[in-house]
Amino acid sequence: MPHRDQEIALLRREVELLMGERELLLRIAGAAAALIATLDSRRLPVAAVEAADLVATSVNQLSEETLQDALRSVHAEIEEEGAARA
Repeated sequence: MPHRDQEIALLRREVELLMGERELLLRIAGAAAALIATLDSRRLPVAAVEAADLVATSVNQLSEETLQDALRSVHAEIEEEGAARA
């Protein structure tokens, strides 16, 4: 049984690490989506347009649920920053 307990503990740690990484990736995706949404591609250098298109294409590949989670994750942070300025 001790071996099984060690395996369970190892799996639990791995799941916790993965969930932490997911949260970080959600914040990154949400921030990227928010940034892309505010850009005016007509005013960007060609290299920046190409990079923005790559980010936008990647964000658009997310499932609707994941994208909503990502947007919610940065919405709270954006509001906190806005509240701190007010």
